[in-house]
Amino acid sequence: MGYCTEKKIIIAIDGFSSGGKSTFAREIAARLGYIFIDTGAMYRAVTLYALEHGAIRGGILDEEKLAGMLDEIDIRFRFNPQRGASDIYVNGELAEGKIRTIEVSNFVSAVSGIAAVRRKLVAMQQEMGRNKGIVMDGRDIGTVVFPDAELKIFLTADPAVRARRRYEELRAKGMEVSQEEIERNIRQRDEADQSREVSPLRKADDAVVLDNSSMTLPEQMDWVTERLNSLGISTECGTGPAGT
Repeated sequence: MGYCTEKKIIIAIDGFSSGGKSTFAREIAARLGYIFIDTGAMYRAVTLYALEHGAIRGGILDEEKLAGMLDEIDIRFRFNPQRGASDIYVNGELAEGKIRTIEVSNFVSAVSGIAAVRRKLVAMQQEMGRNKGIVMDGRDIGTVVFPDAELKIFLTADPAVRARRRYEELRAKGMEVSQEEIERNIRQRDEADQSREVSPLRKADDAVVLDNSSMTLPEQMDWVTERLNSLGISTECGTGPAGT
């Protein structure tokens, strides 16, 4: 059984898009009193900036132009007590809703594949985890950002299940979307994420796999609690929702 100590670890969660990584990671962070870092939101923030500042025009991404803009982009997280989670800000402006659109989703894999973008964000992420006590989710956390993380989880689910979840999430936010379009986008992103040259999505050799296609969040938490307890980490140490 785990117990409350000063020991803190890094928990790296990788997996496919719309697989529930952020929800899962946020709940783990809340129960441990850790900081949650949504790295996918960071790549979406860069994509949004590219769309709004002309690095993406007419469906074409100008990689050189975006690389030249990177020093202009400031990304911060601020805890939102109403949501019990952190919102992302780009150059001081709230971007949480804007980064979740289909338009951003259609370009985020291409933006994520740019070496200069990944270098900048990976350096930011590694600095965020310097003192441990974090849960970070993304595509290359256990393989590139924190290859020595004490607990690595690779989260997966059937693409149709992921599309339905994403559809329901966006509809709940009042967005008119097509579930078929979402599933098509998810399958395209899966292919792009796994085949890109820079930091492709893959399971770390020492990661444990969690297929949550038919699991509720409480069932996922039961699963991860067993693994945390085996590391001497208790999920009773948290004080509520954690944010960045």
